[in-house]
Amino acid sequence: MKKIELLFLIMLLVISNILLAQEKPNVVLIFMDNYGWGEPGCYGGGILRGAPSPNIDKLADQGMKLLNFNVEAQCTPSRAAILTGRYAIRTGNASIPIETPVYGLTQWEYTMAELFSDAGYSTGMFGKWHLGHTEGRYPTDQGFDEWYGIPNSSDESAWPDDTRFRDGVHPFAVSEYTMEGKKGEQPKKIKKYNTEARKSIDGVITQKSLDFMERKAKAKEPFFVFIPYTQTHMPVIPSDEFRGISTNGDFADVLVQTDNYVGQLMKKVENLGIKENTIFIFTSDNGPDPTTPHSSFSGPWSGSYFTGKEGSLRVPFIIRWPGKIQAGSSSNEIVHEMDLMPTFSNIINHQLPEDRIIDGIDQTDFFMGKQDTSNRESVIVYVGNELYGVKWRNYKMMSKEIDKAFADPTRSYGVPLIYDLHVDPKEENPLNSQWYHNGWIRWPAGDVLVKHLATFAKEPPIRAGTTDPYQPKK
Repeated sequence: MKKIELLFLIMLLVISNILLAQEKPNVVLIFMDNYGWGEPGCYGGGILRGAPSPNIDKLADQGMKLLNFNVEAQCTPSRAAILTGRYAIRTGNASIPIETPVYGLTQWEYTMAELFSDAGYSTGMFGKWHLGHTEGRYPTDQGFDEWYGIPNSSDESAWPDDTRFRDGVHPFAVSEYTMEGKKGEQPKKIKKYNTEARKSIDGVITQKSLDFMERKAKAKEPFFVFIPYTQTHMPVIPSDEFRGISTNGDFADVLVQTDNYVGQLMKKVENLGIKENTIFIFTSDNGPDPTTPHSSFSGPWSGSYFTGKEGSLRVPFIIRWPGKIQAGSSSNEIVHEMDLMPTFSNIINHQLPEDRIIDGIDQTDFFMGKQDTSNRESVIVYVGNELYGVKWRNYKMMSKEIDKAFADPTRSYGVPLIYDLHVDPKEENPLNSQWYHNGWIRWPAGDVLVKHLATFAKEPPIRAGTTDPYQPKK
């Protein structure tokens, strides 16, 4: 082959790879922590909370806003669900780690990061993990090319500042560190994560995310960046740069700070010239912490995280994809965080594994306006490992209830309580007194539960604390 022919073939290959990369949309997924449905102005918060949110509001104006986006009731299960497309009960992560120091996703699980990576994407995660803090359980073991953040949660930042705390009294009762790592390498500890470091970490996460996007855009590499911020998890402490900016207290300062960081990410996408080819998402892992002064705002919904109430399960969700998703649109159709996994699988044309149950449902046509209705009409409600009930259309059928985490007792009911969320968004007046009118709801809602529970015979849940290597029994 002549040199000129070889050069021509190489040029064609390079051009085709560039065109292929351009066809694959980048994905920026912001995942807040304990950030309530009602915080941004576009959801009724903003100035109502003493903290304008112009950037998040602008994102909603440019994209689609969901009013009925559902998540799991706690940090760890919500992260497991969004990254696997499966109910957290299946992966052994239905609750935050309490009894098992070895926790998180087994290597057998297939994550969103692995999906993108297998499809030729560069993958980065910057922020809170909370899906494992032992060898083989870090983000870079689960499909991410690079990671900076904390392995567990921000409440542990208070440990080193407590004079009663002693490092080393237990192998896992130790100071948390910010960590950094790359795929194929053991993550390294950067610095102790105390309350001083807690103030500035979201700013660092933002800068790391901006740098990642810039590097990948300039290299013409499609990218997936997952940004699980640490705010507004307690302790809610603003950085020095934003302290006092709202004149309405620390929580409002953090809300302004968060909106600023979202604005920086939006601006970077625009400046890099990749806005039209980037799916940009803003959402949260669950509803608010109920404790003062760390409690976020859930809008019209009642209940805190660790409950089955709507305030726990509904969070803001905004998705922008210029030219593909209608700007300024909104919907009250039911969508679950698990649905992102099969939706992305469709969009990037890369198949999910067929050897496991995927609970998520492809919402591509719904997001892109080809249909008005979601492909989902029900959600199973778990709080930890306990089944609390089911949402079906605008109704809830609940056999267990708790109003406020850490304060109220759990109540069980022989006859499930039924709520109509259209007329009773705060879940204060069950329809049971009108059973002769509304008892029919138990049949379609009950059918959803029966079919869900039957899946465990086909694929038993992974036990919490299961170590690697793990393979399901055939």
